[in-house]
Amino acid sequence: MTKLLEQAIARARTLPDDDQDAVALAILSMADTVIEPLDDETRAAIREGLEQARRGEFVPDEEIEALWKRHGL
Repeated sequence: MTKLLEQAIARARTLPDDDQDAVALAILSMADTVIEPLDDETRAAIREGLEQARRGEFVPDEEIEALWKRHGL
């Protein structure tokens, strides 16, 4: 077990029982997830999106609301 996972488990032990169960469920669900490798194009798109967010470049609220409306949300 890595030191980081040991730290996380130690911290989780201090939580109330219900919160410990929530952490356990999250860990179990992640442990059962198959992580697919990303291709270079997808990695580049993710990096560009993160850079846009850092620069504060977001889609205007009006466009998001229109998108939700088109999809019945």
